[in-house]
Amino acid sequence: MPVWQKAHQLSIEIFKISSTLPRSEDYGLTSQIKRSSNSVSGNITEGFGRSTKKDKANFYIIARGSSYETQNHLLYGRKVGYFDELNTE
Repeated sequence: MPVWQKAHQLSIEIFKISSTLPRSEDYGLTSQIKRSSNSVSGNITEGFGRSTKKDKANFYIIARGSSYETQNHLLYGRKVGYFDELNTE
């Protein structure tokens, strides 16, 4: 699934850029952004494996929510100076 491939690549990129965050963020932004970005591809995968349309839709909706959460973390990181424009666009 192309959408899963993009989500998976996103989580890899997030892993890379979050390694530059200060050590003080290990249990804050670093943990949150890694978990939310990985949740996008994870929920797409789980939805794909479900047999009913209702189950599939539920996991895809959760994945969409996680993508918005990841976007929020990226915006916050940019606003406080952790990420630059090139990293978050």
